[in-house]
Amino acid sequence: VQLQASGGGLVHTGGSLRLSCAASRNIFTFNDMGWYRQAPGSEREPVATIASIGSTNYADSVKGRFSISRDSAKNTVYLQMNSLKPEDTAVYYCNARLSLLDFWGQGTLVTVSS
Repeated sequence: VQLQASGGGLVHTGGSLRLSCAASRNIFTFNDMGWYRQAPGSEREPVATIASIGSTNYADSVKGRFSISRDSAKNTVYLQMNSLKPEDTAVYYCNARLSLLDFWGQGTLVTVSS
């Protein structure tokens, strides 16, 4: 399984970015997919997940600002990030979970300047 993440960059506070995660296989074969992030000096934390049945979960810190979605035709999961804050600065990782297995994409850096 390969996950290709893209879409990171530098934005100002209040700006928006959309991250993409393209999977090498049908995304509905995974139990769920999601985005995690890791800020310097911090542990990796979940940001948003979407289950194969379509249910979503968000970290409290991003509720109302971030939205996870998917395009089955493209085997791609997206993370729309609005109203970005400096504390959103981190490396964002795409994740796919299949039973007890976790697959990770390479990280994409999001930097929010104040």
